[in-house]
Amino acid sequence: MKKKIIVDTEDGSNTFYFPELNEHYHSVHGAVAESMHVFIEAGIRPKFRNHQPLNVLEVGLGTGLNAALTLLEAESNKTIVSYFAIEPNPLLPEDILQLNYSEASGSKRMKEVIPAIHAASRDNEVHISQYFIFNYFEKRIQDVEFENDFFDVVYFDAFSPGVQPEMWTADVFQKIFNSMKPEGILVTYVAKGEARRTMKACGFKIEKLPGFAGKREMTRAIKE
Repeated sequence: MKKKIIVDTEDGSNTFYFPELNEHYHSVHGAVAESMHVFIEAGIRPKFRNHQPLNVLEVGLGTGLNAALTLLEAESNKTIVSYFAIEPNPLLPEDILQLNYSEASGSKRMKEVIPAIHAASRDNEVHISQYFIFNYFEKRIQDVEFENDFFDVVYFDAFSPGVQPEMWTADVFQKIFNSMKPEGILVTYVAKGEARRTMKACGFKIEKLPGFAGKREMTRAIKE
């Protein structure tokens, strides 16, 4: 794991900065607020209907913040979410202890949920909550096989294309596209034209949504 530094963001929540990459896990304008804007509000909330179970894939588990916020949404909506997280470079236990998402989000559940997510078995699904079934793949997405027509929502939260170009290829997006149900939603903070063109070439319909904290755009891609 590369060297990282804990930093505070504008909404009071913290994240990690990687000096070697000049990259943060979350926006410095607010880690919790960004995750809510990009992944919860634009991603999973449109899919909650009549308590129907949902399958969610996250590419880049990172701090576990997106997963924890999704658990809270699942509990609030009384909807079972089966969550599949990919993270080849997990945080260390001492890193996890520095995260303050319980205080920043105002949810005491976070204090239990974040450690449970990171401690989850890599071999079997874990029922972290009555409404949240967690599956952890400590692998690269290139080394994971998925069922076709399986995921309702995909959180694509890899490092940016300039830092992790191997994550933004047609092979990766075609694999994800095939794994998604019709009308499935993929959301990402990235709005670069090349990334969108790659997604479109793989069959996605591209939607340009307002970005977080003054960023002009983010991307939502739909499997039609």
